Amino acid sequence: MSEESFAGDGIWSDETDWALADLGDLDDAAEHVPVPMLAVVGRPNVGKSTLVNRIIGRREAVVEDVPGVTRDRVSYEANWAGRRFMVTDTGGWEPDAKGLQQSVARQAELAMQTADAILLVVDAVVGATATDEAVAKVLRRSKTPVLLVANKVDDERIEADAAALWSLGLGEPKAVSAAHGRGTGDLLDDVLEVLPETPREGSGVAGPRRVALVGKPNVGKSSLINRLSGDERAVVHDVAGTTVDPVDTLVELGGKTWRFVDTAGLRKRVSHASGAEFYASLRTKSAIEAAEVAILLIDASEPITEQDQRVLGMIIEAGRALVIAFNKWDLVDEDRRYQLGREIDRELNRVPWAQRVNISARTGRAVQKLVPALETALDSWDKRISTGQLNSWLKDVIAATPPPMRGGRLPRVMFATQAATRPPTFVLFTTGFLEAGYRRFLERKLREEFGFEGSPVRISVRVREKRVRR
Repeated sequence: MSEESFAGDGIWSDETDWALADLGDLDDAAEHVPVPMLAVVGRPNVGKSTLVNRIIGRREAVVEDVPGVTRDRVSYEANWAGRRFMVTDTGGWEPDAKGLQQSVARQAELAMQTADAILLVVDAVVGATATDEAVAKVLRRSKTPVLLVANKVDDERIEADAAALWSLGLGEPKAVSAAHGRGTGDLLDDVLEVLPETPREGSGVAGPRRVALVGKPNVGKSSLINRLSGDERAVVHDVAGTTVDPVDTLVELGGKTWRFVDTAGLRKRVSHASGAEFYASLRTKSAIEAAEVAILLIDASEPITEQDQRVLGMIIEAGRALVIAFNKWDLVDEDRRYQLGREIDRELNRVPWAQRVNISARTGRAVQKLVPALETALDSWDKRISTGQLNSWLKDVIAATPPPMRGGRLPRVMFATQAATRPPTFVLFTTGFLEAGYRRFLERKLREEFGFEGSPVRISVRVREKRVRR
């Protein structure tokens, strides 16, 4: 049978094939020019995250009327007057912090060291505190441009209080109300004056492949980020739920730069969560959708949970490439390995195609194996099969195993095309409906022939409408 005869009576042509491909084949991997970085720092609860949201023009940074909601340094893209730059939100900086807060303060210090310009946010109503003075003392020695922001100046009556902040020795206080937007436009004009057009060497944001690191709370996501980056990039503490915001991290692995996003662990369903956890859950979902490949981190020393399944469902729904990393492998004994194997067969049967790596973020065991797994998954996610090759293969498969009869008739597959990549999406044009079981059979045979390891594959069926005889 020739490819022409396999295409049936020619209702679907090569022209249709090209149109379908054009609809789906969008280039999401366009690289971005490096842009400068603006760090927003200050003591806890002065309105840093509110100001960040105002600058970027959307509610991304977690905001709650409780000190210490932001703990890591978190970067967002901003645009003002046609200029692109990154804004880094940080946790509250306190010079004498202990325990978890000491780690938070360290993140703020690292942000100050790597930024191209800094905003020091002070509560104008409260006035300069000993902590504000300590931060200002550090920043006065910095070679990086610093702007002093007097926040919570909601009306003219508070402007006199803002003027008192000249005492910090950082120049004129920029009076703003982050909550209401008052003065923020003038502030951004001032930011563009001190922010360089291009980032200083090593601080820019390029366009590497995007990896979402997801999993339930306290599974070791931040520890893995720190292990991969060789830097205390994310706050790690033995309290579950330390990460609230997604945290962007550029990591050099296998000779390539990757952009990792360490997300907040999901505890409750989004509809049942509230406050900071509600917004953190939404951003975890957004991080998966913004990524190209997801690493689902699962605690190998414990049974696979409903939370693990829920995060997996989000990745599948988003159609992202997938690597499953079983963390804490150093805690797994022979009995647990046996049980885990049974759990994988039972609980992860939806994704037999996913890459699996056994690691220990704490000891560094096998973390280097993540790179080839990520590369394989992304190659599969980007893969395109030519129309001729696809139809030649499909003809042989259907000849060997025809689809089941429906209503006494045998559905005929007339033509197939790959309509999209990322993930690979195939459309079958048929004379009748194909059962879900047969579509799964075709997916399995497609993977046997062409690979697609680490990537979801979507198959849709378009049934030809019956012609009306006149």
